[in-house]
This record gives sequence, structure tokens and C-alpha cells, in this order.
Amino acid sequence: MLSGQLPEKVSFMLNNEYKSITVDISDIQISNGPQDLLVTYALGSCIAVIVYDPVAKVGGMIHYMLPLSSTSPEKAEKKPAMFADTGVPLLFEKMYKLGAKKENMIVKVAGGGKLYDDNGTFDIGKRNYTVLRKIFWKNNVIIQAEDVGGAKSRTARLYIDTGRTTISSGGETVEL
Repeated sequence: MLSGQLPEKVSFMLNNEYKSITVDISDIQISNGPQDLLVTYALGSCIAVIVYDPVAKVGGMIHYMLPLSSTSPEKAEKKPAMFADTGVPLLFEKMYKLGAKKENMIVKVAGGGKLYDDNGTFDIGKRNYTVLRKIFWKNNVIIQAEDVGGAKSRTARLYIDTGRTTISSGGETVEL
């Protein structure tokens, strides 16, 4: 190898670098940048809704904590992405503003787990998922793929250039 040249493998990795955009808890991120990668970490009972429009090449993700904003209207006013019933519609609205169309959208869901044994008293993960399904049912939205429930933490990634969605947990990564 000549001085100053990169090995082929390293060069390939540099040419396909993604710009990571973190979706925090109670947060929504939207992108139409082909170099962008939306990622959210530590999905326990929280849920990530991952939406992609392959025609407009627009993707979005929400990481919400709780099912219903009626439990804390003042928090919902300040952080609508904290709740399914206020955050999920906002995710779709933001995507529409970037040119996404409902009929083209591919919807995937991850999280809703039960990481602690609370004897089923609260089971926030299950309630988060149930409310989400009701929202989607009322709005004729179909979930194409999901990785929900169980007792594991998840990391979700959405690659804006292709719409590829991966879920990582316990050292394994699967494509949704």
C-alpha cells in the first residue's frame, strides 16, 4: 500500500458513513436526508413508532413513554411526544409537511416490553401498545412489522436512504 492511501475496506466504510440523529425519550425526529440515520435507545416499556415513505424518501420516529395524555395534560402540552395519543398524530403531521403521503407509509413498531416484575399492576408496555393499536385502527393504519413485548431493552434504527429498519437487543440485530 502506498503511503497516504487507505485500505479498500476502510475507504468503503468512510464513503457510507451515516449522520446519526438520536430520538430521545419523549421526542420525535423526521428526516429526508439520505445520509441520516434515526436511532433511539433503551426501549423498555416505551414504544418507538418508525414510519417511512419510500416514494418521498421521508422517515420519522417517535419514542413515547405513556399511552394517554389525559394522565398529565400539562406535560402533554409541553412534550406531546411523551404520550401515544398526542405524539403519534404529531409524527404523521410532521411527515406530511416533508411530502410523505399516508398511502405510501410503511409503519413499524418496537418496544412495549415488561422489564420489571410489577405483578402486572401497571404493565405500561402493554398499555402503550394497546393504545397505539387503537389509534392506528381508528385511522386505518396497518403495522407492517413489529418487535414488541418480552423482557428486553431494544435499540431501533431507521436508515433514511433505504428505509431499512433494524432492532438490536442483547447483542443481536434483526431487520424489521
